Amino acid sequence: MKKLLILIVGVGLAGCVAFVLFAGSGFSAREEPSAIEALVARIAKRVAMPRSASSAVNPVAPTPQILAEARAHFADHCAMCHANNGSGETEIGRNLYPKAPDMRDVDTQSLTDGELFYIITNGVRLTGMPAWGSGDGQDSHGSWGLVHFIRHLPAITDGELAYMRTLNPVSPPAAVEAGLEKPLLEGAPPARHGDHRH
Repeated sequence: MKKLLILIVGVGLAGCVAFVLFAGSGFSAREEPSAIEALVARIAKRVAMPRSASSAVNPVAPTPQILAEARAHFADHCAMCHANNGSGETEIGRNLYPKAPDMRDVDTQSLTDGELFYIITNGVRLTGMPAWGSGDGQDSHGSWGLVHFIRHLPAITDGELAYMRTLNPVSPPAAVEAGLEKPLLEGAPPARHGDHRH
């Protein structure tokens, strides 16, 4: 009951703050979230996070193979918003509202493994973070591996980043620019930066 009351008060305050902020500047995603918005968002995230998520323990060991699989998955699925190094410094990440977080910083690294897993599998409403889990637990092994990789981001090496660039998806315009458009026209999947098909 206490959490519900806090949530109701928080939502009410957020609504008042939003009205004051948006009344003069509209809904532009170009603005940096104010300190009040950031505080309300952090409180709302903590209140909305189930207690079971906060205390969940990663059941997957951080073996070299698990980290390699997570690194490849991150490069192919997550880096377009979060960047290979987790900085969020990509065209999409910089233009989201709120912007994609720097996952190497304390705000992300201080989350528990269970909280990171919950965010990966359930997403975060009113942000650009989608829910990547199926909801049935079938894909949990890979998501727990991603938690280990996120923990590793502050220590990622130049060699890892160079390899990840070979795994990043290539957009059709970039494929044309790189001379890789023929496979696209023939119905083949888009080539990656590391592919040498012409």
